[in-house]
Amino acid sequence: MKKVAIVGCGGSGKSHVARELGRILDAPVTHLDAAFYDDEWNALPMDRFTDVQGERVAQPRWVIDGNYNSTLQVRLEACDTVVLMDVSTVAALYGIFSRQIRHGAGHKGNGVHNRIHWGVIKYVASYRRKMRPRVMAKIEEFGSGADVVLLANRRQTRRWLRKVAAEQS
Repeated sequence: MKKVAIVGCGGSGKSHVARELGRILDAPVTHLDAAFYDDEWNALPMDRFTDVQGERVAQPRWVIDGNYNSTLQVRLEACDTVVLMDVSTVAALYGIFSRQIRHGAGHKGNGVHNRIHWGVIKYVASYRRKMRPRVMAKIEEFGSGADVVLLANRRQTRRWLRKVAAEQS
């Protein structure tokens, strides 16, 4: 496991898993929210955002977290492992609100990018029904050479991270 793409709903724990995997694998971590948005929530032009991801995935080791379905193919074609944070809608909603309480709003420099508004809540609430099938289709189409890990809850995630850590030592 050297090139890991982490996808899943907002609030599912992608950034936490990315930080932990980066530490365990001694690999650089890219949080796509940090690459896409500046401090005032201005978006990077999509062609530049795609180029940034291309530069990152060309490296020998990396962990990248974030959905960005429009550029998911870039990461899927280059990764050896896909981690799908496949938590329930309730768990994801809890995740976005508890993150807001713990960290506050704004950019925190560690993958925590909080901005809760009605659009974010709607996206998280409808992710499993609308976005998850699209993500799964892209994983099947572009990630066929990768190992796929589905993590359905926080306990399973902790257990998997411990297993990866043990395998690396």
